[in-house]
Amino acid sequence: MSRIASVLIPMPLPEAFDYAEPEGMGLAPGDQVAVPLGPRLIRGVVVQVRDAVGGNRPLKPVAERLDDPRLPPGTLEFVQWAARYAVDAPGQPLAIALRGARAPKPRPVRVVTATGVPPARPTAARTRVLEAAAGGPMPPADLARAAGVSSGLVKTLIDEGVLALDHVVADPAFDPPDLSRQGAELNASQAAAANALKAMIAAGGFNVALLDGVTGSGKTEVYLEAAAAVLAADPQAQVLILLPEIALTQAVIARVAGRFGAAPGEWHSDVAPPARRRVWEAVAAGSCRIVVGARSALFLPFRYLGLIVVDEEHDGSFKQEEGFIYHARDLAVARGKIEAAAVVLASATPSLETLRNAETGRYRWLRLATRHGIAQLPDIELIDLRETPPEPGRWLSPPLVAAMAETWARGEQSLLFLNRRGYAPLVLCKACGERLCAPDTDSWLVEHRYTGRLVCHLTGFSMPKPLACPHCGANDSLVSIGPGVERVEEEARALFPDARIAVFSSDTVFDAREARRMIETMAAGHIDILVATQAAAKGHNFPHLTLVGVVDADLGLRGGDLRAAERTYQLLAQATGRAGRRDRPGRALLQTYAPEHAVMQALKGQDRDAFVAAEMAERELAGLPPFGRLAAVIASGPDHDALERYVRDLAAAAPNAEGVDVFGPADPPFGLVRGRRRKRFLVRADRNIDLQAYLAAWRARVRAPSSVRVTIDVDPYSFL
Repeated sequence: MSRIASVLIPMPLPEAFDYAEPEGMGLAPGDQVAVPLGPRLIRGVVVQVRDAVGGNRPLKPVAERLDDPRLPPGTLEFVQWAARYAVDAPGQPLAIALRGARAPKPRPVRVVTATGVPPARPTAARTRVLEAAAGGPMPPADLARAAGVSSGLVKTLIDEGVLALDHVVADPAFDPPDLSRQGAELNASQAAAANALKAMIAAGGFNVALLDGVTGSGKTEVYLEAAAAVLAADPQAQVLILLPEIALTQAVIARVAGRFGAAPGEWHSDVAPPARRRVWEAVAAGSCRIVVGARSALFLPFRYLGLIVVDEEHDGSFKQEEGFIYHARDLAVARGKIEAAAVVLASATPSLETLRNAETGRYRWLRLATRHGIAQLPDIELIDLRETPPEPGRWLSPPLVAAMAETWARGEQSLLFLNRRGYAPLVLCKACGERLCAPDTDSWLVEHRYTGRLVCHLTGFSMPKPLACPHCGANDSLVSIGPGVERVEEEARALFPDARIAVFSSDTVFDAREARRMIETMAAGHIDILVATQAAAKGHNFPHLTLVGVVDADLGLRGGDLRAAERTYQLLAQATGRAGRRDRPGRALLQTYAPEHAVMQALKGQDRDAFVAAEMAERELAGLPPFGRLAAVIASGPDHDALERYVRDLAAAAPNAEGVDVFGPADPPFGLVRGRRRKRFLVRADRNIDLQAYLAAWRARVRAPSSVRVTIDVDPYSFL
């Protein structure tokens, strides 16, 4: 043994394992290898190779070096940095980084080509086949369709030797972007922002810019010009565009393809595994120069990453809540620094953390204050439900119904926004008062009329709606409480029976293809009233939409976590911003029981700066983000007594440190999830505290029993 290879394994293990490098294997950091772990071989990545000086313990040898692309140094460094930041095992982010490498390879495809041998019996149909085959290899079924003949004729020509049948694997490369194409015509504000980004990119190295533009101001066109500048400056440079929702990817992919004449790589959970592997390998080879994807695309093995764009950077969907817990916006900035790349954070309603960094000069601040072209921001009105309540059994107030009727009469579109899936959020028994919950979970079951099932949106459990109460056995006693989008749709159909009405939520739009179909249908004007959750409130451009009605504007203000007001403002500003994005004026009506609330007044007056100033002042006074830091420590286990003992010991072991406050343990709103009891600590720290070191030291002081699982969430977004 001459050298030792430290191998990181994509499992929740605390560190890399040492293995002996077989003679002549020539391993280097980033190599993917197969190594023995217990009785089996497992994939890992070499993170270090060192001379075996002074080693006196026998090591198992590396079994083989895999014929897969090497992880670039930047990717390897980023994976290890992300683990330290999240106070988690390094194998957790590595598993995300290797997701494409472990996907199955695309299957070989049968193709036929012309051999030059003339057919034994020339006919018009056979001539058409040969003419179509002259375009290059293609699958037999595609050739038959192109020539307008049966597949049997193609098979006959193969048997005669006129066509040759072969099996090929799709080329993993992507078409290069055409940088000679002109971008969209920019207005003065867009041009100024684009020039500032180009100057930042030309300066080279790591820089972050906030592209802060009102809804409809054309932020996408601006950051695409920045992407063009990066790609033109370096023939190897790669660009990553992160989006919060799968529903947005298709529209952005179409705009990228239109701008550069080539489709980008697509990366999200709806991409089939073989296609995911194709993107992964092309990114690693440097042949895929633009990627559009969800948050996990941040872990792709970019070799020449020059620009990261985080579109809708404020969106909570960038926060990964399970498994390896991270926020893609924060990790995007970190990866930009590691790769010496530029980072653009784009939003109409930036997060307070990003705004604070822009205010203090850490980020460049580029503002687009007006909409593109002649479009104007919509007028926003508040409907006080205490003065004009809906009719009994209904959820739409008379002013909103009247506005919808006017809009429909003009041939324009309305959007009814309610960020609550299903038909009703609560089902209870009117005989005994029982609230139906998921088994082994405190979460209420939501009724879905489309499927006739009760669904837990926390765990995914579902069951048919019972005829009798499971608790007391009373028949026909279960009633639905509160509205979901399905119930609002039902009311809209009763009010406007001749209108074309659709629902846009994750229950009705299951994948990216279906989302694209719904968006295109709405954009083409084939829907009169769209009832939607937040899936339709982000980034979409509906030319004929002139009215947005928010059914329950107070919904996000309930629950009381520190970002409730900020999130509500962001979501409602994005939702109302869908109206009037072309040449027709738009309006938005917000139904609320608290029109005097600061969020509602800020929305009505379209005075974001006043709202941000007030919210910043409150956060600064309490030492909360962005002026302080937060972390959650969640312990869970099936045994209530064992969990209680552990959290008491953990509370007693909390290190005393100036500038750090530990609150808890406390029961979260969902104290029971999937049969496991939960307890939460909340840690608040000053900005100058190394919070990760504090958390790691604290966790190490108390050994958790095998039945207890401990999760650390740095910068938590959910307090459930």
